[in-house]
Amino acid sequence: MSRNNLPQISAHEKTVILEQARASLDIAGDFVEFGCYTGDTSIELGHILRSTDRRLFLYDSFAGLPAKSTQDSSPIGDNFKSGELIATKSDLIIRFKKAGLRLPIIKKAWFSDLTSADLPDQIAFAFLDGDFYESIRDSLKLVAPSMSPNSTIIIHDYNNPALPGVTKAVDEFLLSFQRFAIGHSSHYTETLALLTKIPSKK
Repeated sequence: MSRNNLPQISAHEKTVILEQARASLDIAGDFVEFGCYTGDTSIELGHILRSTDRRLFLYDSFAGLPAKSTQDSSPIGDNFKSGELIATKSDLIIRFKKAGLRLPIIKKAWFSDLTSADLPDQIAFAFLDGDFYESIRDSLKLVAPSMSPNSTIIIHDYNNPALPGVTKAVDEFLLSFQRFAIGHSSHYTETLALLTKIPSKK
């Protein structure tokens, strides 16, 4: 069964994401979202940034999910297939205009094709919702160098048994980038992982 047009984030998860985004206004940098889909979370982030000079950067293939890797194999994740969850960049732009919001910077690309030049120099808040191992791995590596001290990365689908690649990508990242501390499901809610960048010691 297609998952297109179904809510991808629970109401409780969205509350946590937006609370963390608001708290990030005290941190230097812009906001980024990898895997914006139809823009439900993006619109909310746009409202949070409305009265600021911060920019919102959105990244999506707008071609649906990519192919799975072996890291994503799960007997209960069969409904997550290549090509599912297709949205369009033009519809996303229309939603922002209807909401009376400043247009974000939207990059249509697979995450593996992005480089640091596609990202802001400094990031205060990042929301990653790539579903699969390679998408989360690639987006984490992209945002990590630009995250400000005490900034926040939220990853959706951590500890989701249907999408085991997400957990593997996050856990591998934490081994390689030890300046990030994690809190996840039991403390935050459902299948969210929250990473905080630890300031360097002077």
